[in-house]
Amino acid sequence: MSETLANPKTANAAAPKHSRLAWLDALRGFAALCVVFDHGSTLMLEPVRDFLYRWLDLGEYGVFVFFLISGYIIPASLERKGSVRGFWTSRLFRLYPMYAVALALAAVAYHTGYGTIRGAEHQPAQSVLAWLLMLPNLLTGPNVPNVTWTLSYEMVFYLLLVALFSWGVHRRSGWYATTFAVAAVALGGVLPMALLTRWAGHADGGGVALNAVADALILGGIVLAVSSRSVAARVGASVAGLTALVLVMVNQGSPSPWEGSVILALMFTGTLIYRAQQRQPGFSRPMTAAIVVGVLALTTFAGVWHGEQAHLSHQWQIQWATSILLAGATFGLGLAASNRKVPRWCAWLGMISFSVYLLHPLVFDAYRSVPALHRTHTLPVQGLMFAGCVAVIIGLSTVTYYLVERPMQRLGRRLSGRGGGSAGGGSGGGEPAAVAVGSSVEQAGQPADYATGAAAGSGSAVTDAGSGRDTDSDRPGAPTAARSASSSSAVAGGSGASP
Repeated sequence: MSETLANPKTANAAAPKHSRLAWLDALRGFAALCVVFDHGSTLMLEPVRDFLYRWLDLGEYGVFVFFLISGYIIPASLERKGSVRGFWTSRLFRLYPMYAVALALAAVAYHTGYGTIRGAEHQPAQSVLAWLLMLPNLLTGPNVPNVTWTLSYEMVFYLLLVALFSWGVHRRSGWYATTFAVAAVALGGVLPMALLTRWAGHADGGGVALNAVADALILGGIVLAVSSRSVAARVGASVAGLTALVLVMVNQGSPSPWEGSVILALMFTGTLIYRAQQRQPGFSRPMTAAIVVGVLALTTFAGVWHGEQAHLSHQWQIQWATSILLAGATFGLGLAASNRKVPRWCAWLGMISFSVYLLHPLVFDAYRSVPALHRTHTLPVQGLMFAGCVAVIIGLSTVTYYLVERPMQRLGRRLSGRGGGSAGGGSGGGEPAAVAVGSSVEQAGQPADYATGAAAGSGSAVTDAGSGRDTDSDRPGAPTAARSASSSSAVAGGSGASP
């Protein structure tokens, strides 16, 4: 380490060529396109959809890939920062600006007759409280745009991750992945759906009260976690995490009782894979492979078994199994090819994928609102119309990325960098997290967001200068010797999975 700090040329030579994780960007962009096809094919290319969906639900498959990606990269971000305050600051500026833009555009589309806000106009206060923490699918609020149901699970994962980190037990990723996979099998058939929401519906103003209480517990816990130290911070993080866990277990609005546990199992599986790839102590690759196979088997079985008990169609059961297993295989192939060159346009698509994910339902809603577009068309014409919609989606997403996402990401990094310390974080023993902000990679000319080091008490060395970079990292051109095999200068665009 000292040699590379003293000699930038040595640092350049030592930097791994795959440090930019362009393979994750490519996976994220691919997953976003799968979700785009899922929603667009209900309006166009229906014969193609009917054929493909005999075996695979592309939308479900795409979001499962997203959740594996988030599980892989988000914990690395928290542990690298070593600061709960820095983590929440970066998440705030990474997700909320574009989320707010999507909500605003949905409202404009609704008022001009080219979109929907899914009934939120009838209960505005209740809806706003559900949207406040991006938990509409777990509180009494509509998902606007409709894809934001997945952000609810992203937020639950963040809250659980911070709670575990604050107590220094965040490295037991294999246990958590297995626990949630077992819970999906054991409890997936008996867990209630929207239990608290139904209770709130029987009380006058109950929906507003439920959302307000949940928001207060989670926000209060986050504030305590980022503004305090030691026991108070841990208590705050725990309150927020437990509140989120209760919501995801008993108050999902959709799609199925077992899906919340399955999603969390997949996300912690992504984390487990990250730890094994980084060769962190206690994470051997054979054991990791066994756990991953076990989790995929359990989550597949959970959906098929409970789906049969719920009298869901045989086709649905096939789609569930293929979505889970192919998502795991896709992530594995991406990881195996992580040292290979990735086309720049693939990485660039990952850069704008969060905007693509949030905006594409609005474009399809607008298409749906124009009757002249719904005349009977031949399949080639439908293909051209679908391509036109995709071009509009990518164009709008490019604009919002460069005008909204990227500037806000930069601001968030500046503010999170000023936070200092590790308020609310640590190993559970009072020792600060070791964050490799001054690692050889940064000295080589790459920004600190590339660097990863031993997180609180891990004892792991800087083994892969890029694997720990945050999903909101801005990645300008690095020195030639340290450039990615992809030669991509794209910025990871996912919400973490969020897409």
